[in-house]
Amino acid sequence: MATPLAGNVPPIGARAAADSATPVVRTLTLSDLGTALRKGLDDFKSVPSHAVILCIIYPVLGLVLARMVLGYAVMPLLFPLAAGFALIGPFAAIGLYEMSRRRELGEEPSAWHAFEVLRSPSFGAMLGLGVLLLALFVTWIMTAQAVYVETFGNAPAASMPDFAARVLTTPEGWMLIVVGCGAGFLFALVSLCVSVVSFPMMLDRHSGAFESMVTSLRVVATNPFVIAMWGLIVAALLVVGTIPLFLGLAVVIPVLGHATWHLYRLAVEPDSRPRYEPPPKVRHPAADFPVSLFPWARDKH
Repeated sequence: MATPLAGNVPPIGARAAADSATPVVRTLTLSDLGTALRKGLDDFKSVPSHAVILCIIYPVLGLVLARMVLGYAVMPLLFPLAAGFALIGPFAAIGLYEMSRRRELGEEPSAWHAFEVLRSPSFGAMLGLGVLLLALFVTWIMTAQAVYVETFGNAPAASMPDFAARVLTTPEGWMLIVVGCGAGFLFALVSLCVSVVSFPMMLDRHSGAFESMVTSLRVVATNPFVIAMWGLIVAALLVVGTIPLFLGLAVVIPVLGHATWHLYRLAVEPDSRPRYEPPPKVRHPAADFPVSLFPWARDKH
């Protein structure tokens, strides 16, 4: 006689199928980073106008933040704000991952395709992890402010040269650099570990946020040196992008976004299961209005 719990036990074949669906992490080499960057640059050159349009918010936001910082005499936050782009960048680039995915399939990606991520079954998971990265960004800014106040007090710098002199020519300034960079490194390390392949994986496999973060951690654990070098490359390119009034981010962010997709492809074995594709949107002409608002009425015609 079967026990009451027997019906809740999945068949052996189902358990094997579930186990086979676990992402397989590959071993990376430094040459893989060059491959990912090269392919990311190719994607950007293929659709540069679309990528810039999607990421123009970065230089605009950078200029606005710089003006706010200078206007409110809180210049110490300018560098933390610029560095903080690395924390939220993986989420902001989800549209670029979709464009790279479609180009990989031989399609001609357009700006509209980037917004298809909004219809992804895993968009809620991507949004949840994005909120987590945003909270990490806010915490980093608060930490940077606290470190500055602890070092120099609440008195604002009189000007940019005065602020630079404080930081670069005094023992307190050097202590600020050491402590601030150390704290920033820890925040960047957390962000890198949980998001290095998380968002591309959620987009590709429609996986949950937890499973994607675990896979990212597995990628980091399997390839600590290579991922550390990737983090240094990202940080260096972001610094270069912020130098000309943040305008370089309009190129750096898209290239890094596309490259992240290709790094995910190199780091994780492709899923053998068929990928779910949301049904295409049905576009109705304006002549159907207002009938198009009532599907049951339209189906009668």
